[in-house]
Amino acid sequence: MTEVSSLTGRLLVATPALADPNFDRAVVLLLDHDEEGSLGVVLNRPTPVDVGDILEGWGDLAGEPGVVFQGGPVSLDSALGIAVIPGGATGDRAPLGWRRVHGAIGLVDLEAPPELLASVLGSLRIFAGYAGWGPGQLEAELAEGAWYVVESEPGDVSSPAPERLWREVLRRQRSELAMVATYPDDPSLN
Repeated sequence: MTEVSSLTGRLLVATPALADPNFDRAVVLLLDHDEEGSLGVVLNRPTPVDVGDILEGWGDLAGEPGVVFQGGPVSLDSALGIAVIPGGATGDRAPLGWRRVHGAIGLVDLEAPPELLASVLGSLRIFAGYAGWGPGQLEAELAEGAWYVVESEPGDVSSPAPERLWREVLRRQRSELAMVATYPDDPSLN
């Protein structure tokens, strides 16, 4: 078996050719990627459900819009918290209830009291469900050209305008990917 180079912390940006409606113009933050598979959350699928309606105490800490996001098609009845800690706390400085994923981005223990993190959080998003791939599945999709892989920025997790995130992430690329940001929503109108 060939060794998998980890893409943890990077973004998967759906190509216009990706046919799966679960991932149409999706921007996925990879939280884990290794030879056993991959797990991430879709950053740009807000729901109408307020965080405070399902997770008492966390609603006041959630960034705008303060709603739950649909993290993917898997386990929609589970919640994941992703938070940015300014300065990217690591090692002994990492606050209780937060585990670094990449840089300043980490997973929040939603079972912990929100007060543990309230003073150190830069931003918080709550996701219902996640996107998952079995061993080799994501690599096959990458080989088929279904996803662009780009670097993440801490602000991606907390974008105040998630509906524009797909175009914004592509537009900031210093390659031909910046042109893909102009791809029309409905290519038949082009």
